Amino acid sequence: MSDIRYANIIIDISSGEVDHPFTYRIPEELLKEVAIGSRVEVPFGRIKKKGYVIGLSRHTDIAEQRLRDISGVLPDAISAEQEMIDLALFMARRYGSTLNAALKACLPVKRSIRKNSRRQDPVKLMEGLSGERGEHLELNASQQEVYEGVLQETKRPSLIYGVTGSGKTLIYIRLIEEAVSRGKRAIVLIPEISLAYQTVRSLSVYFKDRISVLHSRLSEGERYEQYLRAERGEVDVVIGPRSAIFTPIKDLGLIVMDEEHEGAYRSDTSPRYDTREIAERRAAYNHARLVLGSATPSAGTYLRAKKGELALFWLRERAVPGALLPRIYVSDMRRELSEGNRSLFSKRLRELMEQRLERGEQILLFLNRRGYGGFVSCRSCGYVLKCPHCDVSLTAHNEWYFDKRQSGRGARLSCHYCGYETVLPKSCPQCGSPYIAVFGTGTQKLEQAVRREFPKARILRMDADTTKRKGSHERLIAAFAEHKADILIGTQMIVKGHDFPDVTLVGIVAADLSLNVPEFDAAERTFQLITQAAGRSGRGKSLGAVVIQSYEPEHYAIAAASKGDAESFYERELSYRRLLSYPPYSSMLAIQLSAENEELLCEAAAGAEAYFNENIASKETQLIGPCEGSPYKLNDIYRKILYIKQLPHDIIDKAEDKVLEASPEEDRIASEDDIEFLIRIREELSRLVLSEYRGSIQLSFELL
Repeated sequence: MSDIRYANIIIDISSGEVDHPFTYRIPEELLKEVAIGSRVEVPFGRIKKKGYVIGLSRHTDIAEQRLRDISGVLPDAISAEQEMIDLALFMARRYGSTLNAALKACLPVKRSIRKNSRRQDPVKLMEGLSGERGEHLELNASQQEVYEGVLQETKRPSLIYGVTGSGKTLIYIRLIEEAVSRGKRAIVLIPEISLAYQTVRSLSVYFKDRISVLHSRLSEGERYEQYLRAERGEVDVVIGPRSAIFTPIKDLGLIVMDEEHEGAYRSDTSPRYDTREIAERRAAYNHARLVLGSATPSAGTYLRAKKGELALFWLRERAVPGALLPRIYVSDMRRELSEGNRSLFSKRLRELMEQRLERGEQILLFLNRRGYGGFVSCRSCGYVLKCPHCDVSLTAHNEWYFDKRQSGRGARLSCHYCGYETVLPKSCPQCGSPYIAVFGTGTQKLEQAVRREFPKARILRMDADTTKRKGSHERLIAAFAEHKADILIGTQMIVKGHDFPDVTLVGIVAADLSLNVPEFDAAERTFQLITQAAGRSGRGKSLGAVVIQSYEPEHYAIAAASKGDAESFYERELSYRRLLSYPPYSSMLAIQLSAENEELLCEAAAGAEAYFNENIASKETQLIGPCEGSPYKLNDIYRKILYIKQLPHDIIDKAEDKVLEASPEEDRIASEDDIEFLIRIREELSRLVLSEYRGSIQLSFELL
């Protein structure tokens, strides 16, 4: 390819108006340096811009006099392979982002980072917290059977469906060892940064210093160094949350996606990608194995496994000899209230906490809301204090707050979306009443109640407020693992995959919180959270217990989780999804329109709705909305959402009673054809909105 003369370059500008490649001439002196994936500097208008080379060619239809030369190749850049360019092109179209945004997600940090002698390897820091490495473990009979079964799968992804504590991690380790023995390497995905410490601790026993960890809490320099280690082939395993899937690791032979059901695997910023899809695509490109693991698979993954699209492997018992699944109690908080109990603890939970503390055993208390309270309201007029920039109530925190002029001092109120903070007023801003109070409960209030009820207990709290500082996740987990606390209180970050052998009691303080959200999969999320939380109890040799506190214990998600009956939950949940034509039985596209001008936003949303109804709507293609985003106003930007649902024909043709009777194997779920149709609709509506409101309306998209 010595006669290559031209490069197709995407300019590093976020605007969709220039979201296409430009052709530049490659000067003679740069011919050996410019390659696909190179980051270059080019003249763009009257200034110089940075860009990515996404293609090379010998010829161009553009007249020579109109072409300009590449100015230079940026130094210290990590070269990107064609795979990552192809992946960016795929993501830009599938998820409706600019190509520039997709490239930035796919390609690693490409800037010169100054050397820093104080910079430390994040893996060594985590190992330092855990002390000596543990011992090598052997697979039990059940684990060995799953391991051998996965190795036999050469075409399908595998799902390891194992109860909590069944030893999925040890199977992952053996699969990584097998891949490494063939000269291959692995990516291990985890849903939360908080799980990095435990995962590194488990894998370092086997892979020593051939491990890299990547997550957003690392500095740019630290991330850059970890990328370089992966590209140079200095590591066998890369561990990290969803963005680790883009690591330019050589000879990729295995991708493990632990806790595959977690919503954190969906990006909430552009491009709004689904890590499962990206993992499948990278595995196929590299002829690598993809292994998904969960004790509570997502409904879509479960259905795909039942239909044979995924190889399904079960682990039905805990790995530790003699370890049993915990005994689960359900406390009806309505009855507790009627009997005069107004505390945060049911009688059962308080009794069991007293027993565990007397025996020196550990306790987890899970409440999926941080802060001191849910919201602040006036008891006289009902006024709720809201963020001036977002359409959400402010959350009370049990901390002192000072404003910039030191003129306000009191309990801190904060917005959990934009970070706005203020002081709790002494009177209602609307009616002047002094009867203004905090309603609801958060982790801070729970911690205060625990300290009051059990003053001798050593307590740690883990939520977004206590883990703001770098390394705080690791320090808190390590402290609890080393028995420096008796009780760990926290949000969902404490119930995902952690292994504390001496925890024998888990209290789920408010199991209904995740039920009462306006999402079609709220029941699924509730079932998963309860099951995962319950799974932290009794993982050692002592029998564990779980107390689920609920005001709606009869709900099928809570009832199924309390009985450990996953099969009945999925059967009922999928029946409802089938009846209402929600994913995985339909493809759904969320189109979000946002603008500073609320009137203009409403006009644009109404126009898109009218165009859809006149030109696109059919029996198979339906529109829901436009409706207000949640929250409607965020950082002074108003948001409207249109949901487009594409239904498979055979679902439409079935009678309603037949829909509920159908088995998962008989149903046709959403296909690539359905998704492609939604993509074309998205492109059509995008052109309509952008042509009418260019620069005034911003669009973002999510495939559900």
